[in-house]
Amino acid sequence: MSPPPDIESIRAALRHVADPEIGANIVDLGLVYSIAFDDKLLRVEMTMTSPACPMGDMILDDAYAELARVLPADYEADIRVVWNPPWEPSMMSEQCRMRLGWSEHDAG
Repeated sequence: MSPPPDIESIRAALRHVADPEIGANIVDLGLVYSIAFDDKLLRVEMTMTSPACPMGDMILDDAYAELARVLPADYEADIRVVWNPPWEPSMMSEQCRMRLGWSEHDAG
C-alpha cells in the first residue's frame, strides 16, 4: 500500500495536460478548481473554457492518463467537470496571461 502523492505533485502532473486550442496547460489556465483525496479516491473538480469546448473529452482523457501515471495502483481518480463558477480569463495565472499576450484589462 503506497501513500498518495501530495497535492502539489498532482497539480504538477496536471500541468502536462494542455488545452490544445489555447496552447496552455489546464492548471495555469485556471481550469482546475479543486484537488482533494477522500481515502483512496482523488477528486478533481475542473471546468472548460466554455461548455461547447470541442476538446473537452480529449482534455479529460489526458488528465486521467496523467493522474494514472502518478497515483499508486490502489488509488482511483474521479474528475468532475463543473460550470460554476464559469471560467473567465482572470482565472489564468499571470505568467499564462503574459505568455498568451493577454493584459490585465483583457482578463476582465
